[in-house]
Amino acid sequence: MYSVLVANPKGGAGKSTLATNVAAHYATQGARVMLGDIDRQQSARHWLALRSPLLSPISGWDIEPDLPARPPRGTTHVVIDTPAGLRGKRLETMLRSVDRILVPVQPSIFDILATGEFLNELAQHKRISSARVRIGIVGMRVDTRTRAAQELERFCAGLDLPVLGYLRNSQLYVQTAAHGMSIFDLSRSRAQTDREQWQPIIDWLDSP
Repeated sequence: MYSVLVANPKGGAGKSTLATNVAAHYATQGARVMLGDIDRQQSARHWLALRSPLLSPISGWDIEPDLPARPPRGTTHVVIDTPAGLRGKRLETMLRSVDRILVPVQPSIFDILATGEFLNELAQHKRISSARVRIGIVGMRVDTRTRAAQELERFCAGLDLPVLGYLRNSQLYVQTAAHGMSIFDLSRSRAQTDREQWQPIIDWLDSP
């Protein structure tokens, strides 16, 4: 079972947008996907509730009385949306069972500083330092023409981590989320620009 954790301690970084779209990508490829949500706001769970049964199916946690939540039987891909402030033992517990970590970052000094501290903490974990878990950075809601975007580029350039891509501030993300959809549920012609921005992220997630 392949697992992707979407994490950043800063609220509003774009974790749910990233998680729902990753889950939908795998679902449209025919994978049996579970989208888990450990955020108190439960944004991903609400998104699942809006999703039409006519779209590629995505499951939530399999929950039974007196048993811990777990992926449904037969799940091939797990995507976990996480809360702001994920740190310490709870973070360590999550790291035991994931293969990749996507870290969304917005181009503001507050997001950059919070993300830098988070990445330093991640680097201390054995599964990260031994490269059993790989980390990728995704710039969120980035207009590459702005000074803020340049600051984000400088920050990312100093990391020994791959910057997988920059996703624009597109209304398609807002419109699709309102219906439990993603850009991968749209036709290629309607979401061509956004799919092109996603391609290096998908390539990294699918790489050995």
